[in-house]
Amino acid sequence: MKKYCTAVVLAAGKGSRMGGPIAKQYLEIGGKPVAVHALEAFQKSALIDEIILMTDEAHVEYCTDEFVKKYRLTKVSSVKAGGKERYESVWKALCTLMEEDSGFGCKKERQEGYVFIHDGARPFVSGEMIERAYEAVEKYGACVVGMPVKDTIKLVDEEGCITGSPDRRLLWQAQTPQVFSVPLIVEAFKRQLLQDCSKVTDDAMVAEQQMGIKVHMVEGGYENIKITTPEDLYIAEAFLKKKG
Repeated sequence: MKKYCTAVVLAAGKGSRMGGPIAKQYLEIGGKPVAVHALEAFQKSALIDEIILMTDEAHVEYCTDEFVKKYRLTKVSSVKAGGKERYESVWKALCTLMEEDSGFGCKKERQEGYVFIHDGARPFVSGEMIERAYEAVEKYGACVVGMPVKDTIKLVDEEGCITGSPDRRLLWQAQTPQVFSVPLIVEAFKRQLLQDCSKVTDDAMVAEQQMGIKVHMVEGGYENIKITTPEDLYIAEAFLKKKG
C-alpha cells in the first residue's frame, strides 16, 4: 500500500551568484518561473499527495498568487516563510508537516509517510525520478537523487595543491529530491539543531550523521541541474527546447 507523500519545495534563497536583483527561483525559463517548473512536476506525479512551498517572508503572498493560484497548483497545502539558511527552511517545513492539519491526508498519515525535499531552483525533476526515489525510500528509508560524476575530481589543501585523486567510480553528484521517512528525518533534524549547523549542506548529511544510517543513491538525470549562475539559464532553455 502506498504511503502518504509530501513534497517540500525550497524557494527561499536569494540567489546571490546570479548577480541580479531577482532571486533565481523567480527567473523565467520557457516563459515560466523556475520554481513553477519544479512544483508542476510534483503536482503531476500520482505519488505526491501534498506540497509545502517554502519561500522568504516577503514573497509568501506573491508565491501564493503568482505560483499557486495562477498555475492551479492544487496540491500546495501551504506557502510558508523559510529561514536564512537551507536547514532552517527544511526544519520549518517539517514542523508544518508534523503540526498542522492540512486538509489533505489525515495528520497521522502525513506524519508516518515520506517527504521529498527538493530545491525550487531545480526545474527539471521528472516523474521518473520521483518514482525511482519512491521505490528506494520504501526499501531503504532514505535516498538521494544524483548522478555519477563525469570529471576527474581532485582533493586540494588550503594552498590549492593537489593532495589526492578519488576513484571516480565511487563519486556521485548529489541532486534533489532527497527523500526520507518522515519520523526518521524529523528526529535527525531535532538532534542536529542542538549542535553546530554551519557545515550542513544537505539533508542526507543530517540523516547520516545524526541517525547513523546509510542513505541510498538513486539515479536522477544530468538535466536535473540547479539554476545557480546566469549560464545555467541558457543551459535550461536548451533543455526545454530539446524537450519540445
